[in-house]
Amino acid sequence: MDFVARQAHNQRWSAALVAIFILFFLFIGTTIDYLYFDAFTAAGPTFPIATIFSLSFATLTTLTAYYGGGDIILSSLGAEKLNLRIPEHRELHNIVTEMALASGSAMPRVYVIFDPAPNALATGSNEKNAAICVTTGLLTLLDREETQGVVAHEVSHIRNEDILLMTLVSILLGGIAILADWGRRGFYSSRSGRQLSKKNPLVFIPLLILIALSPLIARLLAMAVSRQREYLADAGAAQYTRNPRGLAQALEKIRDASMPFHKATRGTAHLFFVNPLRRRVNDRDGRLADLLASHPPIARRIGLLYRMAGLPQSAVQRSRVQMVQ
Repeated sequence: MDFVARQAHNQRWSAALVAIFILFFLFIGTTIDYLYFDAFTAAGPTFPIATIFSLSFATLTTLTAYYGGGDIILSSLGAEKLNLRIPEHRELHNIVTEMALASGSAMPRVYVIFDPAPNALATGSNEKNAAICVTTGLLTLLDREETQGVVAHEVSHIRNEDILLMTLVSILLGGIAILADWGRRGFYSSRSGRQLSKKNPLVFIPLLILIALSPLIARLLAMAVSRQREYLADAGAAQYTRNPRGLAQALEKIRDASMPFHKATRGTAHLFFVNPLRRRVNDRDGRLADLLASHPPIARRIGLLYRMAGLPQSAVQRSRVQMVQ
């Protein structure tokens, strides 16, 4: 799929995702109104307080995610601007410049995170405010060719407008978790207990279960849109660098380092080059892994890149062995 078609596809996904999350917000709000305030019943108030609050909160969260989500994520991760007096930072700036030119995209902002875990991410809502961030661990571990592959991967996310979708996911996931927590806390109040005792258990118990599970459902939705994007970004990186082997070697080194990035959370894990939480499910294939993992198996990504490079089958087989192990 060409870049224009890919961008249009991601824009549609972004709009659909926002609509789905807003429906989640409204569902939680109306459920709280019905269970705790007797709204939407003859005995209750005509003004649905929680529903209006949820809709306002959803609107504010979406606008925040679109206009400032990237900066919020960078701040939460402790990202800092480059210091061009440091040789490694100058080299990183040069690499990002090269890949921006190769992809035909605008020069993104560049940040570093002072952490020994090798990783990288891209965030923002469009090419004009996009940012690429790498850890100092990645700069230490990888050589220039390998770093170029990782940066090209992140530039591909920017070029495809993956960053808008995944930044929205990060911020909206947080909003869903806040509202769900509000609903769960309300369950333990004495007033809520009296209100619930008047409800039909066949109605309020399933609603309470849905409130409790809504963060998990939202997270599964986020995972469903992230795995395929990593394969596409790898292919884009190979196109920009003309060197899929460099990216494959970067993945091998990062896999072997096996170092988690502790500042990451489950809400931001899908943004990274490789899963920063180092969950075993991300190294497996199958339907369960597709449902629960934020990234494809590293070994599979390595094998595909070696095939692109036209290397012997033995290199691909070594990657398969690592995946099985």
